[in-house]
Order: sequence, then C-alpha cells, then structure tokens
Amino acid sequence: MAFVEPITLRARGLRLEPLALAHEPGLAAAAADGELWKLRITSVPEPQDTRAYIETALEGRAQGHRFAFAVLDDRSGKVLGSTSFHDILAPVKRVEIGYTWYAKSVQRTHVNTTAKLLMMGHAFDTLGCHVVGWRTDNFNFASQRAIERLGAKKDGVIRGHALRRDGTIRDTVMYSMRAGEWPEARAQLLYLLEQHTLTP
Repeated sequence: MAFVEPITLRARGLRLEPLALAHEPGLAAAAADGELWKLRITSVPEPQDTRAYIETALEGRAQGHRFAFAVLDDRSGKVLGSTSFHDILAPVKRVEIGYTWYAKSVQRTHVNTTAKLLMMGHAFDTLGCHVVGWRTDNFNFASQRAIERLGAKKDGVIRGHALRRDGTIRDTVMYSMRAGEWPEARAQLLYLLEQHTLTP
C-alpha cells in the first residue's frame, strides 16, 4: 500500500483530484494562461509537452515518490493548475509539497492558500507526517514569500543543486514545518482566507 493513496480534497470551491491523462487539455490551457513555461525559475510545461508532464508525474506515483494533483474549480471543473506531494519518505513520515503552478488568471487569489491548506491538512492530520517540506529556486522570490506565509521555516540553501530549464545551475532554498507547528499555521491560514473573503 502506498503512503499517499488516491484521494480528492475539497474546500472553498476548489478541488484537488489525482492528476490523470484526462486532465491534459485543461492543464495545457492553464499553462498557456500567461505563457508560464517562459519563466526560467519554474518547471511549467509548454502546452504541447503537457502529456509528457503528466506521464512523468504518473511514473513518479507508480514509483511511490510523487503524487500529483490537478487543481480545479469545483463548480465548473476548469483546470487551474497542478501541485504534488513529492520526495515522499514513508519510513520517516515526511513529504514535500511542490511542482506547484497555476494559470496566471488565478494567481494572487485564494487558490494557492486553499490548496496548500488542503495538502498540509492531509499530510499532518491524515497521513500523520512529522515534517512537511518545500523547496524553491533561490531566485524565485515570490515562491519563497508564499512558502514563508504558510508558516514554514527556512532550513537553508543547497548550493549548485539542480538544473534550470535553460541549463543554468540553481541553488535550492529548503523550508519545512514540523507537526507541532501545524495547528498555529492552520489557524493563521484560515484567518487569512477569511480576510480574503471579506475583502471587497
């Protein structure tokens, strides 16, 4: 039995369901919204490469180290992007959250906070994880700010860690949250989401 079993997560009009080949057209459209693949600090697929992107994610799921979700508007079924549990370490009950990207039109909305809340809740409350981690490019300052807003702590920087899509070598900024920090982080995220719904 896999550590992360197939599940659909829902909250605040958002649905996270296991990524499948059926999501290819919607995921391609989401990637095209803002031409996100042109950003050198992300791994968003070009629309014509969406099927290969999904197949790679499904291979990771079969091998037990990645579980990818499609992020959808729950009412319309429109695909908004994707996110994953990855670097899944069942023996120590640790997962990382990453491979996250959204159509430009839903960035800076409640979507990312809601999705992260769902995934963190599943990791800590259902899977019983001791630690949830994140990693990002040292030049992806927006991602670093978003991770820090979740309540994660910066663990450090791994220098010369990975290749970017343009062939340059990046440093990777590592973050984590321990299970004991989750209740306070959850309360803060729920507060932020409530403030968002109250903002005209």
